[in-house]
Amino acid sequence: MNTEVSVLYFAKSAELTGLKAESITVLSNISSLQLWHDLESRHPRLSVLRDQVVLAVRQEYVPLGEQPLTLRDGDEVAIIPPLSGG
Repeated sequence: MNTEVSVLYFAKSAELTGLKAESITVLSNISSLQLWHDLESRHPRLSVLRDQVVLAVRQEYVPLGEQPLTLRDGDEVAIIPPLSGG
């Protein structure tokens, strides 16, 4: 089953996609890694962040991996790249 979610891009991910946010349709039961691959297929330039990025779903951090996510219509998925500076 598919669901529509809002993807929010921050810092470097916003630079790479040229977007601050977009709505996408994805499977409602999906792993965080599958979700990332879906985003990479839409925005290939995101691939440079793959080893450093963290996702946040409904304001909870989710590492990239095989753990299943259950997404609902209207959920927010934030793409949080590593922050530079010290």
